[in-house]
Amino acid sequence: MAFESQTNEAILTRILSTYEDGFDKRQGSVIYDMQSKISPELAQAYIALDTVLNLGFAQTSYGPYLEMRARERGLTKKAAVVAVGFVAFTGPEGTEIPEGTTLSTGGEAPVAFETTEAATIGNSGAVTVMIQAQIGGVSGNVGPGTITLVNGELNGIIAVNNPQPLSGGFDEETDEAFLQRYLEDVQTPATTGNEADYRRWAKQIAGVFDARIFRAWNGPGTVKVSLLADDKTAPSQNVIDEAAAYIESQRPLNAAVTVVGVEEVLVNLRMVLTLRDGADVNTTVEQVRSNVRAYLEGLAFNDRVVRYSKVGEAILNAEDVIDYENLTINNGTGNVLIDEDQVAVMGAIVVSE
Repeated sequence: MAFESQTNEAILTRILSTYEDGFDKRQGSVIYDMQSKISPELAQAYIALDTVLNLGFAQTSYGPYLEMRARERGLTKKAAVVAVGFVAFTGPEGTEIPEGTTLSTGGEAPVAFETTEAATIGNSGAVTVMIQAQIGGVSGNVGPGTITLVNGELNGIIAVNNPQPLSGGFDEETDEAFLQRYLEDVQTPATTGNEADYRRWAKQIAGVFDARIFRAWNGPGTVKVSLLADDKTAPSQNVIDEAAAYIESQRPLNAAVTVVGVEEVLVNLRMVLTLRDGADVNTTVEQVRSNVRAYLEGLAFNDRVVRYSKVGEAILNAEDVIDYENLTINNGTGNVLIDEDQVAVMGAIVVSE
C-alpha cells in the first residue's frame, strides 16, 4: 500500500518534531496529549487515501467504482435477465387469467413468476400462458413440473403446472467477469470490424460468455460469430437474436454477418465403477456428472481436445468412487477432438455391471 508507513506513531512523532527542543513533548505533557488526539484521525485519513488510490485502478476496484471506470470506455455491466417459459392452467371454462397473475414454486425457497399476457380458459378446461420470473437470475431456470402454486384471487379456483423447464435466466455479471471484459477491451485494440470488435459486441449481450469469429467463412466479406453462453453451452435463441441485432447495428456496411450458437457435442460416457461401501449408484453418477461437467466447462473455447485421461481423473475424484474400468467416451477409448465452433457438453452416463 502506498500509505502503509503513515501509522499513528509515525504521524505523532513527525508532529512533535515540529516543536522546538525547549518544549516539553514527553508523554503526559500538554503538547503530547493535544497532538496524540489528532494523529489517529490523520492515520485514518491515510488509510482512506489508500482505498481511494486502489479504487482508481480497475484491477483493484470493485462494484460501482469499477463500473464508473469502465463507463469511460463505453462499457456497462450486464444486468440480470429473467427466465421465461410457459405454464398450463386448468380450471373452469371461462375463467379469466389477468396479465401479471403471480405464480410460484413450492419449497422453503420459492421462486416467483408472473404471466406476461392475459388468457381465458376455454372449453377444454385448459390454457397455455407465457410467464417470466419476477426477479432476474439463474434461480428462475426451474425444472419441469415445479411451478404449482397460484397466488391471489385465483388460488383454489385454477391449477397450474409447467410442462417444460424455464430458461434464459442469467445472473448479473460478476465483478470478475466485468473486469476481464474491461481488460480485454483495453488490451485488445478494436478497429472498424476486426475480430476484437465482433467479439466485444457479442460479449456485451447478457447471457453471452464468449464468441468465436470466423472471417470469410462463406466467401469474401462474410463473418460468422459463434456464441458461447454463460453456462458454457449454446445460448438460447433469444440471446442469439439479441446479439445478432446488436452486431447488425454496429458492423461495417460491407460485412455479411451470421450469428449462431456454438454447436454442442455431447460427451457420452460408459464405465464400470467400484464404489465405496454403502454408496448409492445414482448419487455417485451425479458426482461423476458434476466433476466431468466442470472439466468440460473449463475446455470451452480454450482446448479442443476432450482428454480420456482427464475424464478418468474426474471420475476418480468423485467422492464415492474407488476405481473405474472399461471407460468409453462416445463409444471410443481415446481423446475426442472437437471443431473450433463446437463445445463439449455433458451427455449420458451409463454405468455397467
